[in-house]
Amino acid sequence: MVTAIKKGNLHVVRLVVNGEEHAALVKSNTTLLDLLREEFDYTGTKKGCELGDCGACTVLMDGKTINSCLVLAVEANGHAFTTIEGLERNGKLDRLQEEFINQAAVQCGYCSPGMILSAKALLVRNPHPSEREVREAIGGNLCRCTGYVRIVKAILAAAEANS
Repeated sequence: MVTAIKKGNLHVVRLVVNGEEHAALVKSNTTLLDLLREEFDYTGTKKGCELGDCGACTVLMDGKTINSCLVLAVEANGHAFTTIEGLERNGKLDRLQEEFINQAAVQCGYCSPGMILSAKALLVRNPHPSEREVREAIGGNLCRCTGYVRIVKAILAAAEANS
């Protein structure tokens, strides 16, 4: 891991977000969530409970899901991140995003970015998950609107479509 450079009370951090290199000067207590949203303008990453309980801030760090509200920006130094904005390619939504729309799995949409990224990590490591595996993978993402039925259907449909 690359160590963040300290300059007084500030740290220089360098990271890759959605394939683009970024650098920023941050305070020691700046979270990755705040860095992504406020400094780099990746506002698809949502601020929810700020305790790591709701999953609204879920991003992929080196391909694995994390709660960005629990990671300090200095800990993110030298790592690669994917946010919801990074799933779209050349103006085309990722299959998971399309299936969330097709299956009406989005209501208020607040949980959707984190939910989709948790599902993306699952489908990368297991392209053909069972319903139980899908439910386990999204277990750290809370949705207060849908009841999860349509979300699970969307993830399974994306898995089937990628077959």
